[in-house]
Amino acid sequence: MTFMILAVTLFFVLVGMFILMTQVSGLKQKAAILQSDNAKLLASKIADSPEFSCGDSYGTGMSSCIDADKVINLKNYLSAYGYGRFWGIQGLQIIRIYPEENNIECTSSNFPNCGVITLIPNTNGTGISNFVSLCGYNITNGQSYAQCGLAKIIVYYQGAP
Repeated sequence: MTFMILAVTLFFVLVGMFILMTQVSGLKQKAAILQSDNAKLLASKIADSPEFSCGDSYGTGMSSCIDADKVINLKNYLSAYGYGRFWGIQGLQIIRIYPEENNIECTSSNFPNCGVITLIPNTNGTGISNFVSLCGYNITNGQSYAQCGLAKIIVYYQGAP
């Protein structure tokens, strides 16, 4: 009788361990998917945050619109505030897609003749991107005008997709 109780107990312990192992085995994959989803949401939130957003600067309130003038000025001061610790990300980059420009890093002196704004240098993270409008004021022949184009904001986070 004791042998039978011991065998049944051992059987249920093995079944419980098997169920536990199958539940835990997908935990890392679920964590990576959750981290990727959070990065996608963060890319949209960053584009609409006051530090990046166009707001009503270009006539109408636009969603997913990044003000290039604000971002370039933010880039000049971001290192003093600890780069991406506020957002908890590994890197942040905005790449202009249309009108297509070269891959020169944007500064206040060469905008709009550039194509990349790197706010936080990527340190071995996985990138998630979202499409946004990139708008800025340009001066031609003494006239100031707004120019908007298509860009991609890339949020780098630590983890595998």
